[in-house]
Amino acid sequence: MRTPVAVLALGLTLAIGTPTAWALTRPEPTAGVPVAAALAAPASTPAAPTVPAAPDVAPAVTARPAAPVAVPAVVPPVRLSVPARGIDAPVDPVGVEPAGEMTLPEDVDRVGWYRFGPTPGAAEGAAVVAGHVDDAEQGLGALAPLRETQPGDEVVVEAADGSTTRWTVTSRETIDKPGVPLGDLFARTGAPRLVLITCGGPFDAELRSYRDNVVVVAEPRP
Repeated sequence: MRTPVAVLALGLTLAIGTPTAWALTRPEPTAGVPVAAALAAPASTPAAPTVPAAPDVAPAVTARPAAPVAVPAVVPPVRLSVPARGIDAPVDPVGVEPAGEMTLPEDVDRVGWYRFGPTPGAAEGAAVVAGHVDDAEQGLGALAPLRETQPGDEVVVEAADGSTTRWTVTSRETIDKPGVPLGDLFARTGAPRLVLITCGGPFDAELRSYRDNVVVVAEPRP
């Protein structure tokens, strides 16, 4: 089932506790290129143009095997780390809540990978990992230090088969939630990207929600 991306990040708009002490400090809202620019990388190499056959030559007949093409098994990520920022968290495959928002692990020490999108290391598209920033009882979440990431920071993702992919942060931006470019963040095509998301900005006690999302975009290391 493919859920419209317009509702996927709504789970990130809901705070599950009161703001903790870190929210009183105001880190710089951006670092590196803007998120929109980081996500606007060129898509995969376009196919070569078709050369029309000469008018007096019959077109070639293309034959394809009748057997179905095997679909490679998806190997989910199981751990995410950003060593320079002290982030090291287990990753759970997550889906969509009945109301349409992306599911997030209740344990703030764990993060969720959107399993209906690309995996980290897929040939194209954005792999999305998100988590709560804090909780009144549990304290700071694993992704709380995301607000401090800088361009050049390394992100390491370990998969269930023991393989790892390594990424370089190119962008960090604090974006008001109505302005978050969900269609780009959850893109299934285009150059491979890793997108990390948590809550940030000032806390609205009446709505029990943080105003913004902290969005980090990373690209594969060469």
